[in-house]
Amino acid sequence: MDALFETFKTRAEAVSAEVHRFPGRPEALAFILGLLREPGGALWADCGFLEGLDRNELVAQAPGLSFQVTREAAAAVRVGISQMDWAVAATGTLVQDAAKVELRLVSTLPAIHIALLGTARILADLPGALQRLHPDQTGCISLITGPSRTADIERVLTIGVHGPERLIIVAVDELQGSAA
Repeated sequence: MDALFETFKTRAEAVSAEVHRFPGRPEALAFILGLLREPGGALWADCGFLEGLDRNELVAQAPGLSFQVTREAAAAVRVGISQMDWAVAATGTLVQDAAKVELRLVSTLPAIHIALLGTARILADLPGALQRLHPDQTGCISLITGPSRTADIERVLTIGVHGPERLIIVAVDELQGSAA
């Protein structure tokens, strides 16, 4: 798994994603809460990472944090947080069954997307991820490779035009399950 993680990290960072790895949820949560201390608010989509955590305590530690995902809220906050189902080492791509609109809102509208990922869910290639996601059984699959970027005909690259300008991937060794 370490080889897959290192390949994933190298490829994700090559497209301007930030990748941080933690052994457990407490360390990952402390890192995330540190990011949320900056003003601008945050929206956290329901996910397995949150199981067993006191959401009121999280809000007390990070004022401006909310778990009530709406289009308006996602457009107004600085940070969106969601959990990914899989990752592809070969391309540094995150893969998510994004049939729930809340997942799409927090990963596309805020300027910063924090993507949670269990390191055991890093796969070698995209066909491996698609075999596990079953595209015929979901209404939307999100493939995220780095922050949003676009270029014009003269190859002038602009970051963050059609989505987040910053992608922070938080890989957690003890996080085993998928996003749901």
